[in-house]
Amino acid sequence: MPPEDVTFASGGVRCAAWLHLPEGDGPWPCVVLAHGFAATRRERLGAYAERFAAAGLAALAFDFRHFGDSEGQPRQLLSIGRQHEDYVAAIAYARARPEVDAARIALWGTSFSGGHVLHLAARDPSLAAVVAQTPMVDGRLQVQRGPRSAFVPITVRGIRDQVAALRGRPPVTMPVLGRPGDVAALTSESSDAGYRRIVEPGSRWRDDVAARLMLEVGRYRPVADAHRIACPLLVCVADRDDLTPPEPAVRVAERAPRGELRRFDADHWDVYLGDTFESAVEAQVEFLTRHLREGAR
Repeated sequence: MPPEDVTFASGGVRCAAWLHLPEGDGPWPCVVLAHGFAATRRERLGAYAERFAAAGLAALAFDFRHFGDSEGQPRQLLSIGRQHEDYVAAIAYARARPEVDAARIALWGTSFSGGHVLHLAARDPSLAAVVAQTPMVDGRLQVQRGPRSAFVPITVRGIRDQVAALRGRPPVTMPVLGRPGDVAALTSESSDAGYRRIVEPGSRWRDDVAARLMLEVGRYRPVADAHRIACPLLVCVADRDDLTPPEPAVRVAERAPRGELRRFDADHWDVYLGDTFESAVEAQVEFLTRHLREGAR
C-alpha cells in the first residue's frame, strides 16, 4: 500500500515520517528507520521501507529534527543527543499505532545512524531486533583517519559555531561533502560522488551542516556498547568502505551476544543502489522476518 504521511512530536517540534503498512490485517511488527549523516528519508530510505512492508513488516521512516521535512531550528543542526531522542520518540509513536504490535519493534540505521541504533539498543532491552548497515561505530578512529591538514581548521570552525550558539547567533556551517583534505565533514575518496548518487529528485537535502558536531564526533563510540546489546543484531559491512571502515563494525557483530554479520564486496554507497542494495535488503528482510515474525509464532 502507498505510505501514509505522518508526524510525531520530539523535543517540542514535529518530525515528518512515512508509515508503510503491509496488506492485510495487523497488528504488525514494525521497523523504525532513519538515515545517516545529514541525509533525509528521500535518499533511498523509502526503498528499504517498501521492501520491509512487502515482507509483512510495518516500517516507519522518518527525518531527524532540523533536516528534510521535519521541523526544528536552526536548520542543518546535527545533534547526536537530539537524534537519539528522535529515535525514542519514533519508537513511542510506532507503539501507539493500532496497526503495530508494540512488543515487536526493531531499529534500522545506516552509516551515522547505524551507530545510533547500537547506542539505543544497548539501553533499551524492549527492542526486538536491530539492523546496523555500514555503521559509524568509532568516532575516535574516524578522527584519526582524517587528514591532519584539515584537523585544525575543522576544529576552529566547530568552536566558532559553538560560540555562535551560546550567543544566539546563526550556525557557522561547513560542507557535508569534500575531497580528501578539504574542510568538510565527509572527505573520503568515494564520498562526494557516492553521496550525490543517492540524492533523489525533490529531496530537501543540503550540502551543509552546523560545524559544532565535529567537536562531538571523536567522543562518540557505539562500539563500546556492543557487549550490552541483548536483542538480535545484524551488522552489514561493505568490505571496500573508505568512509566507515569495516573492521570496527565487524568487532561489534563479534562482541554482541546475538550478533550476526553480513559482508558485501562493495563501497559505502553501493548498499543503497543496484545489485548490492538487492543483496543487502534481502539479507535484512530475512533477518527481520526470522526474528520479528517467525520468532513470535
